[in-house]
Amino acid sequence: METLKEILAPDFLLRNSVYTSVLVGFACPLVGVFLVLRRLVFMGVALPQVSSTGVAVALSLPVWLHLGAAPHGSNGQTGHLLALAGSTLFTLLAILSLAFMERRGRGLPEGRLGTVYVVATAASILLLSKNRVAEAGWLDLLKGEIITISDFDLKLTAIALALVLCVLGWFHKEILFVSFDRSMAATLGKKVVFWDAALYLLIGLTVSIAVLSVGPLIAFGFLLIPALTAHLFSRTMRQFVIGASLLGGLTSFLGFWLAYSADLPVGPTDVVLLGAVYLICGVLNRVLIGWKSVQRL
Repeated sequence: METLKEILAPDFLLRNSVYTSVLVGFACPLVGVFLVLRRLVFMGVALPQVSSTGVAVALSLPVWLHLGAAPHGSNGQTGHLLALAGSTLFTLLAILSLAFMERRGRGLPEGRLGTVYVVATAASILLLSKNRVAEAGWLDLLKGEIITISDFDLKLTAIALALVLCVLGWFHKEILFVSFDRSMAATLGKKVVFWDAALYLLIGLTVSIAVLSVGPLIAFGFLLIPALTAHLFSRTMRQFVIGASLLGGLTSFLGFWLAYSADLPVGPTDVVLLGAVYLICGVLNRVLIGWKSVQRL
């Protein structure tokens, strides 16, 4: 309990890391539920890595232009905004390209996403290998080390995720309708392409800010695992969304607490904890299904 009191103290040294982790934990599942609804789980794997490539390109630009290095976490606000711009641009280009190819029905979707993931991972490593200063800061995020979150980083993360939450809150009916039944939405005169683009924009922004704040590992974990877990027990869309978001936020805080207590990296601790919760809930769901079957007999 002493560790918990220390983490909750206003003067806690890593308080920005706690706040950022919890913000991402609450927000990522909100767009993750739409990836699950649209059966785009593999896209949730590829997008954080593509976003990382965008960050690597952005951090390498000053070196290519002979302007010096602008690594993540240094050079103040300019370096962070440059990385955010690269992350967002690459993520949006990837998600729109993949969506377009899916509409055209060319090739295997899983094959395209697998290729994007592998190539993006290799490209990130190659780019950072030529920029040692940027690599030193970015490798911490790749490993899930959430330790250097500035006040500016925290504010930018909070503003971006609040924007995503507000848009989803205002237009959740339209986005949900298009996600559930595109054909019916088009028949009723809904602007399917517009709402698709809006959802992709929200997903892209959430993935970009999450990757830039806590790294691709945690971004991927909180995009999908809370949504998959909540889906096991949810009977309505409201339960699905609220359950996924609460599970993500609570797990992110508990993961930080465990990592801080045991001196472990936060990212892997969060993801392993999410995986354990998913496994336990999956077993419980099977038990409940079996029990209901026995009662019917």
